[in-house]
Amino acid sequence: MPIKIPNNLPAASVLERENIFFMDAARAYGQDIRPLRLLILNLMPTKSVTETQLLRLLGNTPLQVEADFIYTESYLPQHTSTDYLGEFYGTFAEVRNNKYDGFLMTGAPVEQMPFEEVAYWDELCEIMEWSKTHAFSSFHICWGAQAGLYYHYGVKKYPVAPKVFGVFRHHLCVENEKLFRGFDDEFYVPHSRHTEIHREEIERVPELTIMAEAEEPAGVYCVADLENSHFFITGHAEYDPLTLKSEYDRDVAAGLPINVPCNYYPNDDPTRQPVVRWRSVANLLFANWLNYYVYQETPYELDRIKNRGTGKF
Repeated sequence: MPIKIPNNLPAASVLERENIFFMDAARAYGQDIRPLRLLILNLMPTKSVTETQLLRLLGNTPLQVEADFIYTESYLPQHTSTDYLGEFYGTFAEVRNNKYDGFLMTGAPVEQMPFEEVAYWDELCEIMEWSKTHAFSSFHICWGAQAGLYYHYGVKKYPVAPKVFGVFRHHLCVENEKLFRGFDDEFYVPHSRHTEIHREEIERVPELTIMAEAEEPAGVYCVADLENSHFFITGHAEYDPLTLKSEYDRDVAAGLPINVPCNYYPNDDPTRQPVVRWRSVANLLFANWLNYYVYQETPYELDRIKNRGTGKF
């Protein structure tokens, strides 16, 4: 089944070239099926790039998915026009009375700031609190994962130097976990961040399980509250093949201190074409979350999600 996206969304042309099956709103309404409803809080400055990365993976499953995008009203993005936001995005105020099968929150380029100093932190806290009672499962990525762990469980983030930057080898910390069904014993995922979370703090929270981690310096990769179906992913399986290259070239051009991303270029030579090691990981991760923790468990009638502090019904 395809993913339903807004008419004229720029990601559509990219997905069409890649043979990712999608449909616009008019065609979706003609199908006699209830799609999975997802709300995506996109905090990245280049909205269209992140949209395409996520929709590519959410659309590559047998499930029909309907995605709504929102942005923060308390801080308007500087790299996206208000016309674009008005056409393809909503605000939290416009969706707060809706219920969703799943909620996704992206990373943001504010990781070196204390959470409370982020311009939209209060609004973000309101949205995260709302998600516990209005979305059946939640999926937080990179800084979004750190923000979610801090808000919901008090787990702090810590600066690291140099930046965690590259494609790192990971392994599972649990057995027979549905989120990682089909994964190899070792798998690779990109990371790009200046902060980290500490294993010992997570282990002090009874609700949390460390599900996967990477070799140093990447550390903890996936943390979950399985009872309430909250997932926190510190890496970027959704990244395009050239995303790390773009970040590296940007920092080099700006004269910023940056290492060549680990395990990305052959022989760590940035003049060569990067090697993609994470494409299958990304597709499995998102497909497993959608299938096992959203489609298989969510109530058919979303109004059955009760307001009792969790996404369960």
